[in-house]
Amino acid sequence: MRIALISDLHGNLAALDAVLADIDRNGVDQLVCLGDVATLGPQPREVLARLQGRACVCILGNHDAFLLDPALVHSYSDVPIIIAAVEWCRTQLHDADLAFVRTFVGEHTVALPGKQTLLLFHGTPRSNMEDALATTPPEQLDAMLAGRHATLVAGGHTHIQMLRQHNGLLWLNPGSVGMPFRAYAHNGPPQLMHHAEYAVVEAEVGAVSVTLKRVAVDLAAVRAAVVASSNPLAGMLAAGLGSVSGMRT
Repeated sequence: MRIALISDLHGNLAALDAVLADIDRNGVDQLVCLGDVATLGPQPREVLARLQGRACVCILGNHDAFLLDPALVHSYSDVPIIIAAVEWCRTQLHDADLAFVRTFVGEHTVALPGKQTLLLFHGTPRSNMEDALATTPPEQLDAMLAGRHATLVAGGHTHIQMLRQHNGLLWLNPGSVGMPFRAYAHNGPPQLMHHAEYAVVEAEVGAVSVTLKRVAVDLAAVRAAVVASSNPLAGMLAAGLGSVSGMRT
């Protein structure tokens, strides 16, 4: 059983298409999106349409929630350009787009062969705004799990690929399709990397493995989409600097 996990697409259609093409070449049984689909990037409607066409399970990320509850972003970020970029995204979407976002779920469990389980969420099981890192102390991970048990757990949110063992379970972050970060960017400007990221989980009775993937992206296509966009973040994205002070995703 092979499951592809994608996360943090952030309106980057060229990156999503590169990842989907790689997934199609290699073949999987299921595709699951871990959230943060449309905001910040230049092509929110196109990314939502591409994802909806795949008929996959989608987890509700914090940025997805911001689209459904406009006031929520103010409890998370006070950076004006980020707030403006989220609002810009909302103005680009039609009612049908938002109806699709409303189908996103808070978490999802996949039954794996041999009574193994894969628990999926956006940030952590208790919050889609919470960061789980390779450096997070074990006792904090225990609290984040909020009593959940699984063979493997997976969430995105930090834009940092990760695989760590915690008290017997594997904790996975597939990274970001649309905006992979070179380093953790809490309360600081992120530096974007020029590829797309995802992960593949393979399971059989008594065994599970994870492959972290990095895929080349057509940067000219990304740049053209950004330049053609009226997104408030267009200047920063076109420069590829990731230099918005205090930017959090």
